[in-house]
Formats: sequence, C-alpha cells, structure tokens
Amino acid sequence: MEDVLAVYTRPRDGNCPLVCLDETSKQLIAETRVPVPMKAGRPARFDYEYERNGTANLFMMFAPLEGWRHVKVTDRHTAVDYARVLKDLADIHFAHAKTIVLVQDNLSIHSKASLYEAFPAVVRRIPNKQILIDEIAAWEHDRNANHTKADWQFTTKNARIKLKHLYPAI
Repeated sequence: MEDVLAVYTRPRDGNCPLVCLDETSKQLIAETRVPVPMKAGRPARFDYEYERNGTANLFMMFAPLEGWRHVKVTDRHTAVDYARVLKDLADIHFAHAKTIVLVQDNLSIHSKASLYEAFPAVVRRIPNKQILIDEIAAWEHDRNANHTKADWQFTTKNARIKLKHLYPAI
C-alpha cells in the first residue's frame, strides 16, 4: 500500500502520466408510472415499482495530476473490454506519453492475458530499430533503478542431474 501511496506523491510528468482505473456496474431502471410532480410544500412523488432494463459497465479513468477524467460505458465487463479501454488510453487519451503509470485493483481481468485475448500479436510488435532501442533502454533503466537481482533457480546440483549425459563418465 505504501508503494501505491508513494506513486501519488510523484511530481507531475507530462511524458509519464499517472492514471487510476476502476470499474463498476450500473443497473438500468425505468419508471413504470409517471412521477407526480412537486407542488408547493410537497416534494415530487415516485412509485416504488420500476422496470429493470439490464446493466451497463463503467470503466472510470482519472489522471489526478492532469485534472482529467473519462468514463467508458460498455455492455459487459470482460477482458476484451478492459483491453480496449487500455488501448484507447494509450492511443487516444495519452498518445503523447512515453509511459503511463496505471493504478488499478487486482481484478482477474487486469492482466496481460487480456491484451492477447483482445488484439493480435502483430499489434504489440516492435516495427523498427529505434523503437527497439528505446524500449530496451526503458527496460534497462527500470531494472537498474530498482536494482533488480536475478533469482537463480537452477543450481549446480540440478545441472549435474539434468545434464548428466553431458558429463564425462569416469
């Protein structure tokens, strides 16, 4: 939680906007009778009976340091809907940004798998050498800034068992 809170105290960076994303569903209901209008000394009256017209999903985006909000209304709340919202966020709303810092909850659809479900792999390819260089530089900077260590899982003992056929027999 402290890591998330620290993100909110970062200074504004136009090349790296902070965007909070959440979703909710909204029940769509209609009146079945015309409400009785308000009169002097009496509030309007609404019948308790209503007609249910299904639900809609709201993806709510908020960039607090930019003073920007956007709500995308969808029929459903699926991984593909989520992926499309992210694509719009990157391609339309913050197309100028080099990186978008996304703060969201741990809902099951909030994963890279949602992007693979929604878009063909070609959409995520790197088209030229300069973009490759830029992507590698960003990755390298992040890994070095966080002093990311290697988590070696394959030990010498494991190698001697798995690769036994490569060792000379004495």
